[in-house]
Amino acid sequence: MITLKEALALPKEEIAALREDLKKRIEEKRDLNAYIAVDEAGDGVPLLIKDNIQVKGWNVTAASGILQGYVAPYDATVIAKIKEAGLAPFGRANMDEFAMGSSTETSFYGKTLNPHDPERVPGGSSGGSAAAVGAGVAIAALGSDTGGSIRQPAAFCGIVGMKPTYGRVSRWGLGAYSSSLDQIGPMTQNVEDAAILYDIISGHDTHDSTSADIDYKPVAPNLDPDRKLKIAVVDNYIEDASPEVRAAYEKAVKALEAEGHTILHKEMMGAKYDIAAYYIIATAEASANLSRYDGVRYGNRAENVKDLKEMYLKTRSEGFGEEVKRRILLGSFVLSSGYYDAYYLKAQKVRHLIKDEFEGVFRDADLILSPVAPTPAFRFGEMADPLQMYLSDAYTIGINLAGLPAISLPIEKTAEGLPVGLQLIGRHFDEQTLFDGAMSLERAVAYEK
Repeated sequence: MITLKEALALPKEEIAALREDLKKRIEEKRDLNAYIAVDEAGDGVPLLIKDNIQVKGWNVTAASGILQGYVAPYDATVIAKIKEAGLAPFGRANMDEFAMGSSTETSFYGKTLNPHDPERVPGGSSGGSAAAVGAGVAIAALGSDTGGSIRQPAAFCGIVGMKPTYGRVSRWGLGAYSSSLDQIGPMTQNVEDAAILYDIISGHDTHDSTSADIDYKPVAPNLDPDRKLKIAVVDNYIEDASPEVRAAYEKAVKALEAEGHTILHKEMMGAKYDIAAYYIIATAEASANLSRYDGVRYGNRAENVKDLKEMYLKTRSEGFGEEVKRRILLGSFVLSSGYYDAYYLKAQKVRHLIKDEFEGVFRDADLILSPVAPTPAFRFGEMADPLQMYLSDAYTIGINLAGLPAISLPIEKTAEGLPVGLQLIGRHFDEQTLFDGAMSLERAVAYEK
């Protein structure tokens, strides 16, 4: 598949041919179920869009039954930015409903398959975006990351996925799951393409009150994989990872040392604190954000009801899937009278401790190397217990709680041919160093697709 950098250099007539070729590829791999629909909005370089990002005129549903029939009345800021840069939205990517999941099994449209093994998950919640890029049926894609939803599917599908610093990319037009954690980011075939797409979508936006109003310097033109960096490895983090992930980690450390980087050995709090804080804060914010879906203002409305209360109850009962209902209930519980102090306030205090701990590591290091997930892609149905699924996010959610940038890239394949990805984590708003380190690691490991 042509890279994003190459596609942006094509003349208009060749872009038109590329779009037609892409449609044929998508049809050939329809069983993957990575695309919900092949909608088009413009004639630029085709970019796959996760189904929770507003594209004017599209039926944007966040892969939920409750938003069937809703038509987006405006373009998200990131969509306006990609159009200005010569790209065009091309297709809605499948995802976990309202971005709540780690496997793309909770989608209203059915599960997406992993392009490396159809019996395994592509990851989530941006599983459709990752699977499409990994299968060569998308040049690049936009995903969203609340607790690892770009990085984990990227690792499972053998592509690059990048979560920017919180506030670097506008959230205006992104369907809200957890407003203090959500961030839109690029999902691409290589690190340079990720940097190019990151530059396109980044910058201050007055529509978004959480958008950072600070100077922005483009990253892609200044990429330097030859920079020598101090990279921290968290020795106690790797203990809970599978043998395949540990092997990839050791390979990456050796490769970075061979590139001339300095490796620093650090320890951090156990990820159990990250998980506890995350699933209180994220569900609390979700319960507030999803209260707007009541059958009155958006999408689907239940029929044959006798009064307003029954319409609310029936619409939400029929429209939301089980995982979304579970998280709304959890969030309502931790915000309820008598439990707010015991759970929500404590989780916010732990969040500050997590942020402080990262800042402590960054006093010595430029970057942190970490696993993305404890294992390679797991089989469908293997994580039937919701708590087991939540625990699989152990390595990614702390980055969202701290608001840091991070990038996942493929390191090697297992004996079964499954990709194993690792992530580099950077300081707030220091994406240049993050991409420089990722370029160096990508070159050093020479991953074969």
